[in-house]
Order: sequence, then C-alpha cells, then structure tokens
Amino acid sequence: MRVGMTNVQLHRTTGVAVGGMQIGGGAPIAVQSMTLTDTADAAATAAQCVDLANAGSELVRVTVNGDDAARAVPEIKRRMLDAGCAAPLIGDFHYNGHLLLTRHPDCADALDKYRINPGNVGTGRRRDEQFQTICGVAREHGKPVRIGVNGGSLNQELVMARMQENTDGDLGKTSEEIINECMIISALDSTALALDSGLRENQIIISCKVSRPRDLIAVYRALARQTTQPLHLGLTEAGMGIKGLVWSSSAMGLLLHEGIGDTIRVSLTPRPNGDRRDEVHAACELLQALGLRSFAPSITACPGCGRTTSSTFQELAERIQEYVRDMMPQWKMRYAGVEDMSVAVMGCVVNGPGESKAANIGISLPGTGEAPTCPVYIDGQHTHTLRGSYDELAEAFRALVDEYVERSYARKTVES
Repeated sequence: MRVGMTNVQLHRTTGVAVGGMQIGGGAPIAVQSMTLTDTADAAATAAQCVDLANAGSELVRVTVNGDDAARAVPEIKRRMLDAGCAAPLIGDFHYNGHLLLTRHPDCADALDKYRINPGNVGTGRRRDEQFQTICGVAREHGKPVRIGVNGGSLNQELVMARMQENTDGDLGKTSEEIINECMIISALDSTALALDSGLRENQIIISCKVSRPRDLIAVYRALARQTTQPLHLGLTEAGMGIKGLVWSSSAMGLLLHEGIGDTIRVSLTPRPNGDRRDEVHAACELLQALGLRSFAPSITACPGCGRTTSSTFQELAERIQEYVRDMMPQWKMRYAGVEDMSVAVMGCVVNGPGESKAANIGISLPGTGEAPTCPVYIDGQHTHTLRGSYDELAEAFRALVDEYVERSYARKTVES
C-alpha cells in the first residue's frame, strides 16, 4: 500500500514496466514532464530532458512530429545516458505515428514508451488500421504504450453519434456528460483494440485528460471503476501560474487522495522564457503535500503580515528554496533520507520560534520593532543566534543547513 493512503480504497492496477521503473501495481506514483524544445534539436532537447530529470521528473516525454524529430530521438537518448540520466524517454505521437515508427526503427527502439492519441490516428477504417500499426511496433520492440484520450482531440464521429443518440432518445444528458462518456468509451475501446493487436495488459497505460477539474474528477472516478490499467493523471491545458496550479491541484489532489492515479503530470503553461521545471516542482510538491512521496526537503515560510514589513524573510526563504533544489541532485546521490528534511524560514516572533523548533532546522527572523537577532533551532533546540546583513544571514544559515545534512543523513555507499 502506498505511503499516506492508509484509510483510502486504492484503485488496484496492473504494473507496467517503462524503462527501468514500474507504473501502477502498487508502485509509488511517478512524476512526468514534457519538453518544449524542437525535438529535431537533439542537443537542446537532451539538455532539457536532463534538467527536468534532475528537478524530479521520473519520465520525460518529447514530441515526435516528423522525420527530423524521429531521427533525433536515438541521439537524444544517447546524450541523456552520457549525462548519467536514466529517466525513461517517451515519444508523443499524433496523426503520423504509424509512419514515423515504421520508417525509423531506431527511434522506436530508443523510446521507452509510445503515447497514442486515439482521436488523432486517423479517420474511419484507417483509424483502427493505423492504431494497430503503432501497437504492432510496440509489440515488436517490447515497448508499453499510453492510450491518451484528450478532450480537445476526441473522436468526433463518436461524439456526434452519442449526441444524436441523446437527442433521439430524449435522454436529457448535457454535452459535458456526453463528452465525458465518449472519452471513457474511447479509452476502453482503444485498450481492447490494443489487446486484440497483441499487446499485453502489462503494456498499456490509460489517460483521459480534460481541462476542467470537475470533469476530470468525474471521468477518472468512472474510469477507475471500469479498468485495472494504470492511469496517467493530469489536467490538460491547465493554464499559467496560479490558475494552472490551483486547477490542477484541486482535481488531482482529490483523485490522488482517493487512490486514483499511478503517474501524474502538471501541465502548466510556461511564461515566456519561463522555467519548464516549474511543472516538475509542482507535481513533486503535490505528491509531497499529500504524504504520498518525498522528493526534496520542505521549506516552511510564513506568509507575512504587518509585523513583517521587511522583505528579508521572503528573500531568504526564496534563496534557501532555490539552494535546496539546486543541491538535491547531489544530495540525493550522497545522503539517504535527505528528501525528508524540513526547513523553516519565519518572519517574526509570533510563530517563528514554534515553527522553527518543529522543523529539522529553522531560523526566526525579527519582525518590525523586534530585536535584530535571528535565533536558529536545530532539532527543536536553540543552537545559534545570527546577526548581520541579509547576505551574511543567508550565507551563515546556508552553511548551517549544509552542516546539518552532512551530520544527520547517512552517506550512501557508492557501488563499484
């Protein structure tokens, strides 16, 4: 049973091996992300794959939309492995996946999983033929697939047929209800077709992504009742910034708490020149908030009020969080359990000492009118009092964090 799920009925799923990890079957919920580079640029795409993996993404997906992209995939995989990155590489196919995978067997072999959108593999009789071609390549190369249904690219023939049925039968269903039903039908029918094409149950993952939280909850609850395939969970086109974070976490958090979801992606729209790793950090924080996984030390910081007119505690909290994230790729290789560490950066005397004592290591900065001293608490004990400029405080507290990590977490044995 997953950590943190003691009183929740889990959606029991088949385990699917993707590269060197398992999805479903009781395995920890895995974090996914997707690059936004031109896949044909192998160097840039591989570099972003490595950055995403270092941030905590356990599977990385790339668009494979043309011959140049397909030809670049083996080099991307080589560059990732050369950089010490073993995260499974997933190919995202729409419209021409049956052609690209058959034309480029090196691409088919280098990828660890294929994503197929049933709404974008063709129309009419060709849809099934082209879908089966992709499944045949997956069977030949021993690769799993994700059958990824999307609300924005749903099979319109199916939708129109169900709409007409609703009208003719005076069933009284809303268009949203019909679309949700069509997504589940598409996913389950496509799974049956994949099995008929020779794939095994332990090669198939399903997703049904929509852009509204209530619909996502309804679809995945229904899907979980009708299949034992692992479920990839995510709110598609979630949006930017706060909106994307809130909408994604409101729906996914509820489903995850109910035991639904085996791998997740938080599909945030990045700001221009923004950091793609934000979606990885969001997914990791969501799982950590629910007690399902631990990826990095948690940083507790107060929200600020009239007692904290100085911005020092905000700047220090941001600086420490960035430092911890930058250090985690090294720390997780060296120290066992460091991801469970808690750090507090507080802004005044009201909650500062209490929260700092509750953390593994915490600092309580002075609020407006308080004495210009900063007590530091380590494992509940007041051990240091820091003074000085912001830069001096940041450097001194960072050094104490480094010392705590070195002293408190066992060094991992490096296997030869």
